Amino acid sequence: MTPQLATLLEQLLGPDVPIAIEAYDGSRLGPADAPATLLIRSPAALRRIVQAPGELGFGRAYVAGDLDLEGDIFAALALRDHLPDVKLRPAQWMAALRLVGPGALKPVPKPPEEARLHGRRHSKQRDAAAVSHHYDVSNDFYRRVLGPSMTYSCAVWTDPGITLEEAQTNKHELICRKLGLEPGMRLLDIGCGWGGMLLHAAEHHGVQAVGVTLSKRQAELAEKRAAEAGLAGKVEVRYQDYRDVDDGPYDAISSIGMFEHVGLRQLAVYFEHCFELLPAGGRLLNHAISRPPGQTGSTGDGRARFARRSFIDRYVFPDGELHEVGSVVSAIQRAGFEARHVESIREHYALTLRKWVANLEANWDACVADAGRARARIWRLYMAASALQFEANRTQVHQVLATKTDRGRSGLPLRPRFE
Repeated sequence: MTPQLATLLEQLLGPDVPIAIEAYDGSRLGPADAPATLLIRSPAALRRIVQAPGELGFGRAYVAGDLDLEGDIFAALALRDHLPDVKLRPAQWMAALRLVGPGALKPVPKPPEEARLHGRRHSKQRDAAAVSHHYDVSNDFYRRVLGPSMTYSCAVWTDPGITLEEAQTNKHELICRKLGLEPGMRLLDIGCGWGGMLLHAAEHHGVQAVGVTLSKRQAELAEKRAAEAGLAGKVEVRYQDYRDVDDGPYDAISSIGMFEHVGLRQLAVYFEHCFELLPAGGRLLNHAISRPPGQTGSTGDGRARFARRSFIDRYVFPDGELHEVGSVVSAIQRAGFEARHVESIREHYALTLRKWVANLEANWDACVADAGRARARIWRLYMAASALQFEANRTQVHQVLATKTDRGRSGLPLRPRFE
C-alpha cells in the first residue's frame, strides 16, 4: 500500500483495525492473522467513497466489485463500528483527492442494481416497484437462501440447535395461536410472500386463507405451492395491494414482515383498513422489524432524507421505513383496536439471518447463477450486517396482537397461553 494511503487509512480507522486491508498494489494494513480481509481492488473504489462519503459510497464500491470482502463476513463487518466516527479533516480530504487522481470528482456510474423509483413515495405504483425490486429477483435464489419453507421473516427458535425449518414452523404456529384460528375461519395474510403462513394455517388450522402480495413471482409460486399441497380450495393468492382488499369480513389478519413497506404517512390508512376488514372480536397480528427510540438512519423512520443515503434503501429495501414499537401500538389503537400483547423476538432474527447467510455461502455458485454476482453480494452483505444489528439491539422485531374489541369484549381468555 502506498505510504500515503496507509497513513490516511490508519488516521481514519485507528491503529487497531480488526481486519486486514489490502490495496490493488498488493500492500497491506492490519493484523497478519486477520479473520477477514477488505480488498481495495481499484482506484474506482476510492472515487466512489470520495463522491459519496460513508455507507453509500462503500456500498456502491462493494456492489460494483471495486471493494471486496474475503473470509468471515461477520468479522469483516466489525470494521463498520469504526466508520461512524470517520471524519476527514481538510488536509485528509486533499490527501484522498490526490490519491484518487485527476478524475476524483468525475462521476462514477452507479451500479445497475441500485433502485431507481419514481412517483410519489408509497403510492400504489411506487410501492409495487419497490416490492418488485426486492422480491422479484429469482424464486430459485430465494429457495436456496431461505430453505424449503420459503419463509422470509424472523423464525422462532426454542433452541439454537433446531433446524431453520422447525423454527419457521414454530413462528407460523405461534401466530396461528395468537390469532385463535379455528376451522372455517377466514384469514387474510397481508404480504403473504411465497405462501408459508397461508399453507400452515390452512393445513393445520382448517381456515380459508387469502394472501395478497405485490410480487408477481411470489404470487405465482405461492399459488403453485398451494396446489401441490392439495390446498387449492382453501388457499387463494392475489397479486393485489392491501389497500384494494374489499371482501371482508375476515376473522383474523396476519401481517408478517410486510409492515416495513407501509411508510409512516400510511400507518393510519393501513391500520384503519385492517380494522374495517375485521368483525367485532376479530384479531390482528402485526409482525414487523422496528427500531429503538430516537434512532435514525438506514431503512428510515419516516425522515426519508436520511434513509435515501443508506445502502439498504438504495440496494435492498427501497422506501423501507422502520418505526419504534410504541408508536406502532399507538397507531394501532388510534385506528380503533385494543393492543393486547406485545412480544419482542429480536434475538430470534439474528439466529435466522445467520442461517440464511450460511445457506447463501453454501450455495454460492448456484445463487450467483440464479440472481447474478452483484445481487448475491448485496444479499450476503445486508443479511450479515442485519444479524449484527439485531444482536447489538440496534434493530428490533416485535409481534403486536390487537383485537377489535366490542363493547368491552376482546374475545381473549383472561390469561391466554400462546406457547
